[in-house]
Amino acid sequence: MFKNQPKGLIPAALSNMGERFGYYIMNAVLVLFLCSKFGLSEETSALVYSFFYAGIYLFGLVGGTIADRTQNYKGTIINGLIIMSLGYVILSIPILSTSDNISWLLPLTCIALFLIAFGNGLFKGNLAAIVGQLYDNPKYADKRDSGFQIFYVFINIGGIFAPLIAPMLRSWWLGVHNMTYNAKLPALAHEYLSLTDNENMENINNLYELITATGGDASGDITAYCTQYLDVFNTGIHYSFIASVCAMIISLAIFLAYKKGLPTPVAKVKEQVAKLSEEERKAMASEIKQRMLALFAVLGIVIFFWFSFHQNGTSLSLFARDFVKTDSIAPEVWQSINPFFVVILTPVVMWVFTALGRKGIEISTPKKIGIGMGIAGLAFLFLALFSSAMGYPSAEAFRALPVAESSSMLAGPWVLILLYFFLTVAELFISPLGLSFVSKVAPSHLQGLCQGLWLGATALGNLLLWIGPLMYNAWPLWICWTVFLVVCLVSMGVMFSMVKWLERVTQA
Repeated sequence: MFKNQPKGLIPAALSNMGERFGYYIMNAVLVLFLCSKFGLSEETSALVYSFFYAGIYLFGLVGGTIADRTQNYKGTIINGLIIMSLGYVILSIPILSTSDNISWLLPLTCIALFLIAFGNGLFKGNLAAIVGQLYDNPKYADKRDSGFQIFYVFINIGGIFAPLIAPMLRSWWLGVHNMTYNAKLPALAHEYLSLTDNENMENINNLYELITATGGDASGDITAYCTQYLDVFNTGIHYSFIASVCAMIISLAIFLAYKKGLPTPVAKVKEQVAKLSEEERKAMASEIKQRMLALFAVLGIVIFFWFSFHQNGTSLSLFARDFVKTDSIAPEVWQSINPFFVVILTPVVMWVFTALGRKGIEISTPKKIGIGMGIAGLAFLFLALFSSAMGYPSAEAFRALPVAESSSMLAGPWVLILLYFFLTVAELFISPLGLSFVSKVAPSHLQGLCQGLWLGATALGNLLLWIGPLMYNAWPLWICWTVFLVVCLVSMGVMFSMVKWLERVTQA
């Protein structure tokens, strides 16, 4: 697995682990945190989430352009880590949201999210560009795909532990105050505090039942208990952002320790171009044009993969909260399954590709991406069939049911495990190999920009994420998941229709 890989690969991957830790903390808690902290609707929280995650990847274009123009990849990466850390510091300050301070507290939270997104844009694509430059050396050229897969494994190690931190700290802090965790109570508490006398009797009964279940007294001061529960509940989440700050500091220390061993060969390109004849320059310009066209074609496809896959932080996270038994496992914990499967399954996928190669069956990178789209479709096919068999209505209708009735319809944990298994296999066929594809087709002097374009395509997919919760709350669940199935299958078909052309370009 590590044989004949360049020495800088592992330090670069370890430098990315802190960013992934923070990323998966946010992926696990952001929508749920915005709902519980500020009482925002799921649709509004998902919209903020969509813009935040779009910003993370869209700012990759800015970061790539800055690094390409300044030829200072390493300095741009360091600045990104520092700015991200500042954003997490702001988020880690626990302040109770009230009607008096929400007018500045919510914007402050959005500013913190902006800093994290902007810092990520300076960091993420440029580190991937440096990893790609490790394989410009002919000695390592045939190890590019496997190298990016190894890189992907290491950066996801942080993602395994991050989603466990938030519920652990939150449950600990609730326990300190003699309270217990319940996923449904924050929404009902916010509803009670905003409506009070106008609350319908069914929700009042559900609220009383949950107050008793979490250690409160339903015959006491309900307003005081709801306010206290929300404060304690969200303070525990704030503490998880402190963990993100620590992870960022570790990443920064690793990068500073090993940055001298990482390449910065882009400056040589101008000297090489100056020595070419006019005819050679025209041929180079034509080749660059073909490469960029191929890049944009693939980017257009992966937009729809990320639109589907990143539902793990919106509609799929809400599904884990509403439709899966979470009495012993908090919904955020399920986000650790994806990076866990990345670490476990990557060696298996690499072994399969190697075994096929030994038999003379080479699967090109574009073809692997197309297969990945089909596997993502299988994940949503499974979820659509399961939701149909269970007779699940829309989430809004499901939450309106009496607690006893809805509890009897909850799914077992195996549903999410199988779902994330399929999604992770799809991710392994697309995300690390997509980074590898970009590094193959990108002109040497535009490595940062092209990696930024890959992140930009992810950003466009993330801008669509709010659609998932909208369908999730409005339609029977099987229809919602079928939409994502169709998106994945259409994307797979388009990708396979371009495979031969893409293979020619990458081999040029």
